[in-house]
Amino acid sequence: MPDLILLNKPYGVICQFSEHETHPTLKTCVDVPGVYPAGRLDTDSEGLVLLTPDGAVQHGISDPRWKLPKTYWVQVEGIPDDSQLDALRHGVDLGDFVTREARVERLAPPDLWPRHPPVRFRKSVPDSWLALTIHEGKNRQVRRMTARVGLPTLRLVRVAIGPWRLDGLEPGQWRRVEVGLEELPALKHANGKPGGRVHRGAARTRGRGR
Repeated sequence: MPDLILLNKPYGVICQFSEHETHPTLKTCVDVPGVYPAGRLDTDSEGLVLLTPDGAVQHGISDPRWKLPKTYWVQVEGIPDDSQLDALRHGVDLGDFVTREARVERLAPPDLWPRHPPVRFRKSVPDSWLALTIHEGKNRQVRRMTARVGLPTLRLVRVAIGPWRLDGLEPGQWRRVEVGLEELPALKHANGKPGGRVHRGAARTRGRGR
């Protein structure tokens, strides 16, 4: 079974391994050669990034045809009403495309690590949290969706991609798992086999790379 690395990408880290002039890169977190991100996460967003050395796995996670759900915890400016939540759920016209249906729920403020730098709030405007699940991954899509319905995003944390969750990882930490056919439909399709049982090795949690 191919390996997959689950990383909690910190705020401000650019989602690439090659050097960047102004931002730290994934190399500051992961000290494993030959792995690449399966999909991206904006520099000003935090949370789950999946890394793999396997091209089929990378394609199966990032290709929108497999519609892997991605769940985000989103801190927004304002208190959403039912019409704003319905708009997010049923598709938002962003000009260049209309988003697919999404799952959106109000969320109690989650117990997250402090963000550095901290979020800037307006004292006169309340804030709230949403759990938002989409099946696409367009550029800055979640931020554009919430802004379009009048709820600008203040903080964005990706907590899940498909069956993989961020649970237990602090910013900059990662763990290695094995991925099976039942977890990744693209592999199942490519192999022409029914999904097999996932055989999990011992997951390892690491801190920042040296």
